[in-house]
Amino acid sequence: TELSSAPPVNRHRPAVDVLFDSAASLVGKLAIGVILTGMGKDGAQGLLRMRQSGARTFGQDESSCVVYGMPREAFLLGAVEEQCKLDGMAKRVMSAVGT
Repeated sequence: TELSSAPPVNRHRPAVDVLFDSAASLVGKLAIGVILTGMGKDGAQGLLRMRQSGARTFGQDESSCVVYGMPREAFLLGAVEEQCKLDGMAKRVMSAVGT
């Protein structure tokens, strides 16, 4: 991890898309991506690239979100493999890694 002065991505710095893009290219199918409640679309494209690289991807479902923005955008792009309620997300992710 490093502090960057690169131009903002989706008006953000740091940006979730940058993090997810790194995971997609460096970890690929061994990664797990999770996108939780938040406003806007940051993270949606990066999560899609993670899924396309073979990573498991999860998004918070609408009913448990305070703001169903970022998870919604990712879901609409096809980046979310499975939607989960917030209170079940950790258990679902741990199950996906085989513990």
